Amino acid sequence: MAESQFAGRGQQDNQWHSEPGKNLTFSLLLTPTFLKVLDQFDLTRAVSLGVFDALEPILGDQLKIKWPNDIYYGDRKFGGMLIENIIQGGRIKSSIIGIGLNVNQESFPEGASNATSMKQILHEGYNLNTLLSEICSQIEAWYLKLRAGKTELVRNAYLKRLYWLNENKRFRTQGTIFEGVIKSVRDNGILVVQNNIGAELEFSLKEIEFLNKTDTL
Repeated sequence: MAESQFAGRGQQDNQWHSEPGKNLTFSLLLTPTFLKVLDQFDLTRAVSLGVFDALEPILGDQLKIKWPNDIYYGDRKFGGMLIENIIQGGRIKSSIIGIGLNVNQESFPEGASNATSMKQILHEGYNLNTLLSEICSQIEAWYLKLRAGKTELVRNAYLKRLYWLNENKRFRTQGTIFEGVIKSVRDNGILVVQNNIGAELEFSLKEIEFLNKTDTL
């Protein structure tokens, strides 16, 4: 766990800003050799569920997992993660999971206008070590379910907690805005969105943008 992070990053080299001593920025090392490379998104699911289940009793039902692995409260980003896998012989030899969560930070850079924190939501501070312990405990619980072969349980739980699931919303892809409904996530992590004429479209990371009412077009 780092008290101060000066070069945090997320998916596709996005930057992650964290005020020193205010938030949780930590990494976990796992060795999921039981997972095939084709099933590596199940690890993303398990870790996301662990973070979610640690936070949901504190923050309530506005908490969601935004595909693929961001944590949202309402329409605001609460945290995210980056998973980097080392592959050997068609299986995952090891995984480094970097997680960043906004806990006690009260203001954010101009470029992070949709960010929120536990303190902004609850109007009180929270002990970082207590929260870290609970998150690690919940991640371990979901990781052990995955290792025990309870893959469908993990996949169904992830889908149930998904941000914008079965809601008609606006998206942007390749410069085109369309309305659609998130219907599912494929086993390999591909997002499935049904457009307003009933066609199912598939998207991988960075191929689709979620548009809120406040987003400029």
